[in-house]
Amino acid sequence: MSLNKSKKIGGVVGIILAAVFAVEGGYVNDPRDPGGETNHGITKKVAVSHGYNGSMKELTQEAAATIYYKDYIEKPGFVPMLELSPAVAEELVDTAVNTGASKPSRWFQTALNSLSKGGVDYPIIAVDGKVGPSAIASYRGLQKARGKVKACELTLKLLDSQQAVYYMGLTKLNVYTAGWVANRIGNVPLSKCKAYTGDFRVPESG
Repeated sequence: MSLNKSKKIGGVVGIILAAVFAVEGGYVNDPRDPGGETNHGITKKVAVSHGYNGSMKELTQEAAATIYYKDYIEKPGFVPMLELSPAVAEELVDTAVNTGASKPSRWFQTALNSLSKGGVDYPIIAVDGKVGPSAIASYRGLQKARGKVKACELTLKLLDSQQAVYYMGLTKLNVYTAGWVANRIGNVPLSKCKAYTGDFRVPESG
């Protein structure tokens, strides 16, 4: 996949990427941040792993979009959620960009298990940080049991709850806690469970 290729497609991916860019902003090099240099939410380490060797100040939004799609949508297994529940997909991707993909994957699996009525509505799944067919099937089971809108709302609430607890535990980075809570908790409103439209440029394989 090239950092210089993209194609325009509409819908869910467009909104997700635009929303993440809005939260992340542009170039930052905060000495207190162990992530080091970032631009559009992409750290230098991640950019280099994708073959980027330029200045982080010059990393384009298009290049960042390619990385987002590959590392924070496709790789963690979130693609099916784009159709099943766009708002939940946005929450998963947004959190993955901020914390790494394994954490929201585990929180999603934990939320599904917590909402399963002890395995009555759908089977309990392994919490292994890998969103695969069993997690997607469980989410479908939650939708069947609760309805699409309520399933989305319940999942968003539990994802936000677990993310908030995680931030509160990062005591050595508490200089960022207020900002994380302000910008990352509740930033995907429950109203998005009912409506989702948009357009953006997203990566093209090649």
